[in-house]
Amino acid sequence: MHVLAVCGVKNSGKTTLLTKITAQLTKEGIKIAVIKHDGHSFQADRPGTDSFRHKEAGAFGTAVFCSGRFSIVKDTEKPVTETELFSFFPEADLILLEGFKHSSYAKIEVVREGISQAPVSNPDGLLAVATDLPAARICGSLPPSVKQLDLNDISGICRFIRSFLEDPASERKP
Repeated sequence: MHVLAVCGVKNSGKTTLLTKITAQLTKEGIKIAVIKHDGHSFQADRPGTDSFRHKEAGAFGTAVFCSGRFSIVKDTEKPVTETELFSFFPEADLILLEGFKHSSYAKIEVVREGISQAPVSNPDGLLAVATDLPAARICGSLPPSVKQLDLNDISGICRFIRSFLEDPASERKP
């Protein structure tokens, strides 16, 4: 199992990049799961659904399933970590994390014109910066080991990720 975070400041385009990467790599046969941390409380059930009604009535958890899919929503007093969620995706070739800029996970940081000017993430694990800034404006702030990727070249970013997947040192034991 490989884990790679896509991080950046708010509104830098993390979700957009992740959806493009996921679409491309999935077409190539790579099984991807995405885990996103939400710093706020989120509502997983939609008003009007039976599971929403069960939660509103006081259930601490609900599960909805059919033959090919399931969803579990569970309130918990103990904070959940992303590593606990890895076990839900044993068949994944790659788990993409959205966010986690302060972590030491292997990561690609999004630096986008008008939103940010340089990487802000923990340098531990920073493999690349995906940016639309000119190389001259960002290269000086990057260690030599960190690659600069063209934010608009999804094929190039996916090539970089495939090379990450092929590196035995990048594999994470859950």
